[in-house]
Amino acid sequence: MNNSANPVLVEAVRGEMVESFHRGAAAVVDSHGHVIEAFGDINRLIYPRSAIKPLQAFVLAESGAIERYGLGSEQIALACASHSGQLLHVKAISKWLETIEVDEDMLECGSQQSSHRSTREDMIRRGTTAGAIYNNCSGKHAGFITVARHCGEPVEGYIQRAHPVQQRVLQTLEELTEEPVASRPSGLDGCGIPLVGMSLRAIAGAFARLSCGHFDSSTRSQSARAIREAMMRHPELVGGEKRFCTEVAAATAGQAVVKVGAEGVYAGMITGNAAQLGFALKIDDGSRRAAEVAMGSLISMHLSMTPKAANYLQPWFHPQVWTVAKKPAGTIRPCFAKT
Repeated sequence: MNNSANPVLVEAVRGEMVESFHRGAAAVVDSHGHVIEAFGDINRLIYPRSAIKPLQAFVLAESGAIERYGLGSEQIALACASHSGQLLHVKAISKWLETIEVDEDMLECGSQQSSHRSTREDMIRRGTTAGAIYNNCSGKHAGFITVARHCGEPVEGYIQRAHPVQQRVLQTLEELTEEPVASRPSGLDGCGIPLVGMSLRAIAGAFARLSCGHFDSSTRSQSARAIREAMMRHPELVGGEKRFCTEVAAATAGQAVVKVGAEGVYAGMITGNAAQLGFALKIDDGSRRAAEVAMGSLISMHLSMTPKAANYLQPWFHPQVWTVAKKPAGTIRPCFAKT
C-alpha cells in the first residue's frame, strides 16, 4: 500500500484563512476501464459501505424475482437506497414485504430512527416506535430477502456471509469490479451486511460499466439498464427530501446519478455524455460534507449542466459557512490537483 498522504481535496475557508481541510482520493474511469483522472491513491483498499448498493442490486435484478413477484423500478430504486425513513419509503417497503409475504421482523438490519426531521418529530408526538423498516438500508435488505424467497432459500440469516444470497453478492461484485474482493479484508456494515475491501479504481470502473450497460451477458446489460433507470426515475426513493443523492439526480434529469456511503465515501456515474463515466471517492477523515463537495466538483468537471441545474446545486457543490445569525462567514471549496 502507498503510505504517502493523499492530497487535500476540500478546504473550509473562514474569512481570510483556511480553517480546516480534508484529504482524500478520487477516481474517474470511462466505460472502457481507462482511468481518466486520479487524485491520490486510488488503488488503496477502502470499505465502500452503502455507495455500492447499486452494484449489490444486480443480484436482485438478475434473479428473476422482479418478474415473478410483479415488482418494478420503485423496488429496484429502494434496493439501491440509503433512504431517510420518510413515509413514502416506509409505505413502499411495507407494500413490498406484503407482496413477497414476509413480515417486517424478518428484516435483519436493525431498528433505526428516521433521519428526516419532520417525520421523526411527528413519530415522537404520536408515540410511534421506529422499526427495522425505517432503517436506511431496509430496501437493500428487502431485496436480499426477495432473492432468498425466489430461490427457495432460508430467509433467516440472509445477512451472513455464508448464506447463498451473500455468496452471489460477492461473486457479482468480483465480476463487476474485476477484483478478487472475496479474498480481501472484510468486516460488517452498519446494517450487518458483509463488507469487503475494494479500490476506488475498481468501484469507479464498475459504475462506468453500469452507466453504459455494455456487458457480454444480455441479462447483465438489461439489469444494468433497469438499475440505472430506476435510480434516474425515482431519485426521491434513493435518498429523500433535501438529500444530496436525490437533489443531484433530480436537478440533472438523471444525467448524474450518485450514491452515498458512510465514512466519506461516494460513488456515481455520468449518463448524459457520449462517453459515460464512473466516479468513486473517499475522504480520509470520513467527512460527508467534504465528500459531497468533492463529488460535486467531479460532476461539474465532467457534465455540462444547464444554468438552472448548476445554480440549483450551487449550495451543495460550493456550500457557504454561516454564523449563528445567518451571516456569511466563509465557504467549503474543492481544491483538486491531479497526481
